[in-house]
Amino acid sequence: MSRNLVVTVSALSDAQRGQILDAARKSGFSVSFFKNEEEALPAFRDAEVVFGHSVLAARTAPDLLWLCTPFAGVDQIREAGFLSPDAVLTNSSGAYGVTIAEHTVMVTLEMLRRQPEYDEIVRQRRWQRDLPVRSILGSRVTFLGTGDIGRETAVRFRAFAPGAVTGVSRGGKNPGGLFDETFPREQLDDVLPRTDILVISLPGTKETFHMLDARRLSLLPDGALVVNVGRGSVVDQSALARELRAGRLSAALDVFEEEPIPPEDPMWDCPNLLITTHVAGNMTLPYTRRRIVELFLEDFDNYCHGRPLLRQVDPEKGY
Repeated sequence: MSRNLVVTVSALSDAQRGQILDAARKSGFSVSFFKNEEEALPAFRDAEVVFGHSVLAARTAPDLLWLCTPFAGVDQIREAGFLSPDAVLTNSSGAYGVTIAEHTVMVTLEMLRRQPEYDEIVRQRRWQRDLPVRSILGSRVTFLGTGDIGRETAVRFRAFAPGAVTGVSRGGKNPGGLFDETFPREQLDDVLPRTDILVISLPGTKETFHMLDARRLSLLPDGALVVNVGRGSVVDQSALARELRAGRLSAALDVFEEEPIPPEDPMWDCPNLLITTHVAGNMTLPYTRRRIVELFLEDFDNYCHGRPLLRQVDPEKGY
């Protein structure tokens, strides 16, 4: 019986496809490449392994044993469920830390240094240079999420000499010793009042849904900046919008509760808000694509030799 690998990651280069093809052939797999999951639908019927972010594969592949998504977030696939009771799910956590960390530094500096307002001043062909700005220097930065993204971002923020770098995570551990202090999520209420910049990189799970609700947003001090590069469901968007319109908080959001944001949604016109269209962690950075392939091939070798997969998603945790 043939062993079939189906790849639906369209952003791969010819060289990266060649790497996957070589690894597949060495392990007795036939491999098929497709531009998208709809095009691959007939191939899913005989697929043992799928490399792609494919809800269709999860729902339609009866013999699927392993689905590897090229993304870090797996909420869509996890919620869809698998047709095959034997299928396992892995993600590509570890590939996106660099690009999302750089994005986070960019939008944080833009907001602190009032760049959106200066952009408007330039569009109006005015010459103004007196807007008061703020600095990461001396700021109290809290990372809600201390995984790959949180750690990579903390490394970069430290170069700006913040006053404190605090981590909040499910287990409260301090991976790599990158944080001055770390706390479990149960102590988030204690941390928020001493946070000037809040960086959120949590996955979307039942546990994290609206973790930043109206009550917790009210615990942040006046003038705090909220940066969300995780999942939009972590923040009560309506409650945050009220804080932004009141001028008490500012925010840079790359993720939203509904994506794309509907054209009539008032978030588009919300003051004190920098919107990016879920671009912090996509695959447009060559380094990210290279890491995605490296991580897949590492686990493909593990799979073919009967070893545990390194990035298997915990069904209970959701990541």
